[in-house]
Amino acid sequence: MKLVISEMRKSFDKKEVLRGASFTFEQGRIYGLLGRNGAGKTTLFNCLNEDLRADGGSAFLEDEGGRRPLSCDDIGYVLSTPVLPEFLTAREFLRFFLDINRGRVPYPKEPDVYLDYMQIDPEDRGKLMKDFSHGMKNKMQMLVHFIADPPVLLLDEPLTSLDVVMADEMKQLLRRRKETHITILSTHIMELALDLCDDIVILHNGALSPVEREHLDDAAYKDRIIAALKEEEND
Repeated sequence: MKLVISEMRKSFDKKEVLRGASFTFEQGRIYGLLGRNGAGKTTLFNCLNEDLRADGGSAFLEDEGGRRPLSCDDIGYVLSTPVLPEFLTAREFLRFFLDINRGRVPYPKEPDVYLDYMQIDPEDRGKLMKDFSHGMKNKMQMLVHFIADPPVLLLDEPLTSLDVVMADEMKQLLRRRKETHITILSTHIMELALDLCDDIVILHNGALSPVEREHLDDAAYKDRIIAALKEEEND
């Protein structure tokens, strides 16, 4: 399966954020979407998830059976700041999620099975989520998308505020699931992209461009990329 983005455009007033962005993302790979803060990474994700209406262009899924337009049901979107019903415990939240998605989740399991998978400590499962750390909230947000299992997973800066242990747990989870999904992780940290991702894509001046990983071993090449991103910041 492939996610094909074609000529996507989005402006806010007179500022062009996406200027005909095009790229093809393939199943079985984790893509690092690299760009400055403000480059348009979240805007691109919001257009794909239909939280924003793009000014032009298209996005579709393509496989052996043909192609069809991408819909929000095809996407799991993990926000940089988790949005959860914090008045519920972890178990209550999962029971509620499974209840409202009855018939859509294949082979539903008991909440504790899913919480074991995400390595949520048993003593935390009965706590209100308002008392969870940012990292634990991020785990819960990611878990519901794992349960729903859409083919495309969009991760908006999901690891930058996590401690080393929790970030490593999240990386392992993503690597285990990548073969059956299209995973795109946005970040402004090149080292994170190089550590986790199979492919690097840069969003620069509103366009998407691939970067060959072997070129990133060249310090001069990395410096040119950083310089280009700094130029964008100063535009």
